[in-house]
Amino acid sequence: MNKKTSASLLGTVEKIIKSPLATAPDKAQIKVVEADNLYRAIRIDNSLTNENGEEVRLNLGAQVKITVRPKVSVLSSKNNALTCHR
Repeated sequence: MNKKTSASLLGTVEKIIKSPLATAPDKAQIKVVEADNLYRAIRIDNSLTNENGEEVRLNLGAQVKITVRPKVSVLSSKNNALTCHR
């Protein structure tokens, strides 16, 4: 996928939220500094896999890079509305 079809933002893990269920993973709340005010915090499962296939977790204060990529191909031009193709 072309680099221009993704966006990356920097963030910091600001909170680890314990799961009330033993079978569900904890959540990591990430503060995304470059996002709009209403969207500066996202929560993800704090159960990740490293390049060796081992389960890892984010620590409080960890610096992260969030990359957003479309699942479908997206075409746009300066003069036309955004068009999505599946």
